[in-house]
Amino acid sequence: MQFHVGRLIDHVHLRVADLGRSKRFYRAVLQALGRDIIVEAPGYFSADELFVSPSDGGPVSRVHLALQTAGREQVHRFHEAAIAAGGRDNGAPGERQYHPGYYAAFVLDPDGNNIEAVHHGPSQRSAPSVVITAGP
Repeated sequence: MQFHVGRLIDHVHLRVADLGRSKRFYRAVLQALGRDIIVEAPGYFSADELFVSPSDGGPVSRVHLALQTAGREQVHRFHEAAIAAGGRDNGAPGERQYHPGYYAAFVLDPDGNNIEAVHHGPSQRSAPSVVITAGP
């Protein structure tokens, strides 16, 4: 089994009211970013470091989750796909004042989580991800 990681966060786990509705939303958002759900199991789904499961009557998550993009076009595709999949606009695509080149869009997912797609401007990565091979 291999894990691809990059920075501080190991994973994010969202608890949602309606797993099917959230799966449709996140599948559309991820596909707009050139990714997809990678694990679908009874009671949860995951994509990269994002895990989503039902709240089972408990509270749902309320977080701000920022997803990296390869460019401004993906920020626009994310925003359009998220709105079409039941998200609510929380900030149209555009430049932000966080640092030069910061370009983002914000959408509230079906449970009210603030989901952002961000492009940090021209940059070069040393690698697309870090590969960790688990087990003996």
